[in-house]
Amino acid sequence: MAKLFGKWDFTDVEVKDPSIKGYINLTPVLVPHSGGRNAKHQFSKSNLNIVERLLNKVMREETNTGQKITVYNNVREAFEIINKKTGQNPLQMLVNAIVNAGPREETVRLQYGGIAVPKSVDTAPQRRVDTALRLIAQGAQQASFGTKKSLANALADEIIAAANYDVKGFAMGKKDNIERVAKAAR
Repeated sequence: MAKLFGKWDFTDVEVKDPSIKGYINLTPVLVPHSGGRNAKHQFSKSNLNIVERLLNKVMREETNTGQKITVYNNVREAFEIINKKTGQNPLQMLVNAIVNAGPREETVRLQYGGIAVPKSVDTAPQRRVDTALRLIAQGAQQASFGTKKSLANALADEIIAAANYDVKGFAMGKKDNIERVAKAAR
């Protein structure tokens, strides 16, 4: 059985939220790099392993654009830090972080005549996963930019904070803000 980075097993990881279970791919891979083989249409990203999707989200910022090996090493180091700090499987922590950090409700702008009115809508499961991964990656980038803190440490802290539902983390703070605005627009 292939283990992620040769250390962590995919078999004991479970997604507790049934709405996004089909959008988090936990197929065992040794190295999370598909080379874009699953890029047929916009929903094919659900076929990518969740760790590879995290790698791709971290690569979006200008400092890491196209540097998959660097990001790969940072994510591997972050997973080791998570394992050291919590003693749990980092894959399970990542899945819990995604479940917690994905907003369930957000707003859209409706135009009535010349007036734009915000309206609260439920978030699609695919968008919840995408938003959670983006917020986790953004929080890690912002925490490590211009400081002595490495990207791996910042990513580990962000994943742990989101998995533990700690509102002090960037992803959880943004999620709560999105849901608060949506609640006001009901």
